[in-house]
Amino acid sequence: MDVRAEQPRILAIVPALNEERNVGRVVAQLRAHPRRIDVLVVDDGSTDATAEVARSQGARVISLPFNLGIGGAVQTGFKYAAQHGYDVAIQVDGDGQHDVNEIDKLLGPLLAGEADVVIGSRYVGHATYQAPVMRRIGMLIFALVNSLIIRQRVADNTSGFRAFNRRAIAFLARDYPADYPEPEAVVLLGRSGFRLTEVPVNMNQRLHGRSSIGSFQAVYFMIKVLLAVLVDVFRYSPKRGEVR
Repeated sequence: MDVRAEQPRILAIVPALNEERNVGRVVAQLRAHPRRIDVLVVDDGSTDATAEVARSQGARVISLPFNLGIGGAVQTGFKYAAQHGYDVAIQVDGDGQHDVNEIDKLLGPLLAGEADVVIGSRYVGHATYQAPVMRRIGMLIFALVNSLIIRQRVADNTSGFRAFNRRAIAFLARDYPADYPEPEAVVLLGRSGFRLTEVPVNMNQRLHGRSSIGSFQAVYFMIKVLLAVLVDVFRYSPKRGEVR
């Protein structure tokens, strides 16, 4: 019996914009994981050597012709996963802040059939992560609003370290928010009957470069996403168990 053939097919989706100094290490770590994980880097219109570095480390690379933003890049990954029949997709940022050694924490509830989506959370369990003040305020607001809307507590709505099963992949390949999509995706999934759960993870510091979201952008981001979330309340029926 071919035991390997029974293992779930796993794809790591790595959105990356101008991460030539980080993405190579991320790809190498994913490819060295004890589980077989195929790696897809979605180069979101980078102007540096992100695509070349990722490819040199053995990743499959899709280079978008121009910058679509994080939502377009991640949805490209979901479309690829759906078209190629992957059982599991894992979203991992290209900046190296996610610890790939914690992937099995995400896969546990998913492979046990206990959840459709698993969020790597910085705010459950023994949380040590400290974001800048404005980000912390935004995260607390998202946690309150989203938890009320989907009637389930989600502590870390902005985490980009997540795992998805086949049904969630198919859903998000069709419909995924465009701008800063993580909080809105929680609402879309929760309102559409998907089972979400969180597991505690750590967050590494960036080795190179810096986040594109400063304090001012964090406020703009929070207002924009909250408006989008309110629109989603009317778009998606809260009928649990009726997965689209």
